[in-house]
Amino acid sequence: MSNLPYSFLLEVLFRCVVIYIVLLSILKLSGRRGIKQLSIFELVIILTFGSAAGDPLFYEDVGLIPAICVFIIILGLYRATTYLVSKSKKAERWLEGKPIYLIKDGEFSIDEFSKESMALDEFFAELRLRNISHIGQVDLAILETTGEISIFYLPNDKVKYGLPTLPHLFYERQVKLYANKNYACRFCGKIEKPETETTKCICPRCGKQDWVVAINDKKIS
Repeated sequence: MSNLPYSFLLEVLFRCVVIYIVLLSILKLSGRRGIKQLSIFELVIILTFGSAAGDPLFYEDVGLIPAICVFIIILGLYRATTYLVSKSKKAERWLEGKPIYLIKDGEFSIDEFSKESMALDEFFAELRLRNISHIGQVDLAILETTGEISIFYLPNDKVKYGLPTLPHLFYERQVKLYANKNYACRFCGKIEKPETETTKCICPRCGKQDWVVAINDKKIS
């Protein structure tokens, strides 16, 4: 540290602010599922502290004082951010977001689902881990600000036909739709029951033409 001018500490301050803002923005844009079980603030702190602590350990030309300054500055930025969030609803909503409804009444909320970068396979895996074989068993599925998914089930006597979450059923596309049989749109989960046999059935909800056989199995506890 003796070879470094004290003006370098001002550069450290500037670098910390820039990196903090960049990390915060990137993590915000990456989607909440990518930081599941950690808040954006906590992840920024972990990444920044880890980098600041690692350099003095491995590089002899990096002194301890700049690293300590990083800790103090980042802690100050963290405190300032949490204070801003506690005082401003707009800041809180931008940084932490709001709960998003992924399923409503057994069908996808396609407008909301498209806002998140979560893959359908990942979502279905989450449902299968909760013994959900089709989305007709689900009243509401909510993506929380923490990245966790809250599930509210329909009672078994109100379970309806739904889009299967089981891979062997979901990927079995139907070219021909038979009369009086229930089919689910693979894009939005809309259920259709054609009155006549057809090879062309456009979903009235999303405009897609991609169907699988719908099932109405009761949920197993």
